[in-house]
Formats: sequence, structure tokens, C-alpha cells
Amino acid sequence: MIGAVLAGGRGRRFGDDKLLYKINGKPLVLYTIEKLEMAKTMDEIVLIASKNNAERLRKLGYHVVVDNLLIGPMGGVYTALGLGDAFVVAGDMPLLVPEFVDFIISEFRKSGKLACVPRWENGYLEPLHAAYSRAFCEVLEEKIKAGNYALNRAIREVNPCYLPIESLPEEWRESFFNVNTREDLGRLQKG
Repeated sequence: MIGAVLAGGRGRRFGDDKLLYKINGKPLVLYTIEKLEMAKTMDEIVLIASKNNAERLRKLGYHVVVDNLLIGPMGGVYTALGLGDAFVVAGDMPLLVPEFVDFIISEFRKSGKLACVPRWENGYLEPLHAAYSRAFCEVLEEKIKAGNYALNRAIREVNPCYLPIESLPEEWRESFFNVNTREDLGRLQKG
């Protein structure tokens, strides 16, 4: 299982390359990577980058693959799945819970489905905190060729394994926290 960290976003709301922004002397993306490395089910960590930030991310010492599609999260997931089955997470999720990651991957493997995605009671999905089969790549390829870049829609169409978030341990929910603004950094700087 590949741990694919999506690191190609431009961080418009943040106003800078937030993934390389240092918190307590460490780039934000490293918090996410280190938590992902703690998951027992990870075989390899790969960063999915844009051509604009690939070189800077390579300096962190991880395998970096460039997403040349530049169509948002769907392109990142598609690029990751070119390497194999993957747990995909956004690079700005520094409070990732390794036990939750392992649980998702375990449920994914048991289900035999193309994707295993946490879902809130209101139907909202967490597609950037989910496990995907390499075979999902074919579905994404069709969507991309048709110009349909909505990842959530592609997920819903393949009858995925859904994990009802409200029935999971409450402390796992902090795993979904992501940094969008500088104010969000306060949760990390306290730590």
C-alpha cells in the first residue's frame, strides 16, 4: 500500500506554499508524512507534486511524482494510482491518526471495492483521506477524458465501501483537520 501525499496545491487561501511553511522549524507537509509513516499498513510514502514545487519537495528526501494533469485532486489521485493501490491524503492534514489510516486500509482490503471512503451522516465524503484500488484508475481515466474532474462523483459511481464517520471513535475525527489559513496553524503550534 502506497501512502500518497497530495502536495500539488497552490494554497491560495493561505497566501504561500503552505506545505513548506515551517511550524516549530518543520515544514507543514512533514507533519502529515510522519503521521502517515506511523501507520502499520504503509509500504512506501510518495509525494504527488506539481512541476512548480517538485524540486523543493524532493529536498525532503521522499519519492516525488509530478502530476502533469493539473486538474485538482482527481489528477493527484489518478497519478498516485499509476503506482498501485494507495491511501491518498492531502499534504495539509498534519493531525492524521495512524490507527484510523490502518482501519481504512483494513476495511478497504476486506471490502474488495475500488475505494473505501469516510462519509459523514450528511453525505459529505472525505476523498483525500481514503484508500483506492489501482483499478479505480480506469474509471478516473474515462472521467478525465470526458472533462469531468469531480472526484466525489466518480467515487459515488463505483459503489465504494463507505465508512460512517459518526460511528467511528470520536478522537479519529481530528485526522480530517486540514490547514487552509494561517489561523489554522494555531492548532499545531500549541503542540
